[in-house]
Amino acid sequence: MASRDKKSAKPSTSRAGGIRTLSDLNRPSADSDSDSDGPQEYYTGGEKRPGKKDLDAFTIRGTTKVVRAGDCVLMRSSDTGKPPYVARIEKIETDNRNNIKVRVRCYYRPEESIGGRRKFHGANELFLSDHYDVQSAHTIEGKCTVHTFKNYTKLENVGAEDYYCRFEYNAATGGFIPDHVAVYCKCEMPYNPDDLMVKCEGCKDWYHPACVGMTIEEAKKLDRFVCSECSECSSDDDV
Repeated sequence: MASRDKKSAKPSTSRAGGIRTLSDLNRPSADSDSDSDGPQEYYTGGEKRPGKKDLDAFTIRGTTKVVRAGDCVLMRSSDTGKPPYVARIEKIETDNRNNIKVRVRCYYRPEESIGGRRKFHGANELFLSDHYDVQSAHTIEGKCTVHTFKNYTKLENVGAEDYYCRFEYNAATGGFIPDHVAVYCKCEMPYNPDDLMVKCEGCKDWYHPACVGMTIEEAKKLDRFVCSECSECSSDDDV
């Protein structure tokens, strides 16, 4: 069947649009669902005290889960209406009063970026920001995994604690690294692993069912798919 969802490998070719810049794709538009005017400040750093020493690991309160530098964690938000923040632990340290602090590098959700959430952003997409902070280790609620984009698209089962990152994000300027991304379909949008796409057997490009006049249910039943342009070329060859 010539269809795909987020468990399949990402499209490998792009014919319709080629490459677009992130500044173009993330430019705010009238239909943007973000109410963010700029990057969000996640945490308030703690006061520095003398007598600090580094720790190799920390056990999350009330659990047996151990976190170390390099692990990704879920951190409690001060706003009970918001989901936990996602961050990568850079360092764990304690002071002479046994107060354990973690230095973290924060991930931003698309809606927390200057451009806001766009249609091509997946539900579990994060941006690795240049925003570092220090917070109490007891704000850590659990561990999670932030996959590369390629590895995420290969997951057989996506769990509640699985995220992915394909861009680094500058919180001050709203810039992205890399600043170009491949686009697909007639709509010339980057690949969203949450969306079903169908592959044309002629040009090998990928299309959203809605962009080629199909429902998702119809696309799932396809044995093969040929886009309108390739169909016209085939008809011309038969004449």
